[in-house]
Amino acid sequence: MEIQSPILRELAAAVQAGKPDAVEAFWQYAAATGTPLVEADATDPAYRLVTFVWRDDAREPASDVLALLHTVTDKDRHAHDLTPHLMEKVPGTDVWAISHRLRADHRASYQFSVHRGSREEALRTDRRSWLGVLDTALPDPLATGPVLASRDGRNPSSVMELPDAPVQAWASRRESVPRGEWFDCVVDRRAVGVHLPAGHTADGGPYALAVLLDGEMWGPVLDFGATLDNLHADGRIPPTVTLFVETMGRDRRMADLSCSEEFVDWLADVLLPWAARAYGATDDPARTVVAGQSAGGLTAAFAAFRRPERFGNALSQSGSFWWPDGTEFDSGSEWLTRQYATCEKLPVRFRLEVGLQEWMLLPQNRHLRDVLQARGYEVSYEEFNGGHDYACWRGGLAAGLAELLADRG
Repeated sequence: MEIQSPILRELAAAVQAGKPDAVEAFWQYAAATGTPLVEADATDPAYRLVTFVWRDDAREPASDVLALLHTVTDKDRHAHDLTPHLMEKVPGTDVWAISHRLRADHRASYQFSVHRGSREEALRTDRRSWLGVLDTALPDPLATGPVLASRDGRNPSSVMELPDAPVQAWASRRESVPRGEWFDCVVDRRAVGVHLPAGHTADGGPYALAVLLDGEMWGPVLDFGATLDNLHADGRIPPTVTLFVETMGRDRRMADLSCSEEFVDWLADVLLPWAARAYGATDDPARTVVAGQSAGGLTAAFAAFRRPERFGNALSQSGSFWWPDGTEFDSGSEWLTRQYATCEKLPVRFRLEVGLQEWMLLPQNRHLRDVLQARGYEVSYEEFNGGHDYACWRGGLAAGLAELLADRG
């Protein structure tokens, strides 16, 4: 094993020298400082050497351990080669380790996949095997950063935040901040969560309005209501009624979030009028934001295209603008971008963001940005050093709402 980390080299030397407490001292150090281990890069101050460690269970030793770094590992899985993510044992210890050289502004969720069996089985990349890996992967017990909750019975993820990663100032719940109200509602047979700002009154509107797609993640799983409370308390957004629109299952999500006219018309003609009647939400498109990620990001931009009189602001994170054809830049791909390029300019504005690690989305998001700018749209654009990852999106969603709503109060 070639050990890159200076900390692990010290451990290996101590073990080789017969120091009896070397391994336990290492784990005490790791627990005190938190993991992964982050050390200076020998050649470039803009990078860090990041070492992920996992302690073997003496009762059930692992045959292999994979470190799953969101999107970075996924890229190699798509290439059918997980070997770059196999951890190795430091000789004479119970320390599994792997080091990555990463830019100092990288943020990513991560987990460990512990295998007891053949290496061939551990390295399988077919969809069924990969879903099995995700179903059983474990968080880092020594991580000190924020935890990213999961759903469908899966374990939470740990989050690696290197020192230059964008600050996520509103992500964590603050006990001193007034809390808004949450309601679980059903609108026309679809589940919708509603967050009302602290101090909301029936006659206090019209309130600014935010529509968040994939609401089942942002509401009960990720507790984005706490972020909204923080944004309100800090004066970064005006008092805002926020609708968390659930997708009602995988098949329904794929149908609704693929530039569906029926779904967008339902949002505009059923959901928004309901929110106005029930909670005093505005009908002013300039004070209304629709936001989504991945296919939801595509749909947010489509909602502004199809119904600009209702959705004046689109917040797209890692939008799937390749739709409907995954082949890059052929005549079937990037349908929505072509509509914006050829149709009359609309009274809408955009915030787009995409991760530098998102090899499958980065060119298409840049292309949409260029088209919108060329057509004279108001558009802000960010590229973050991360992947297709809620650990990154939760910061960008907060910042995007602050940008699009702050001057519309």
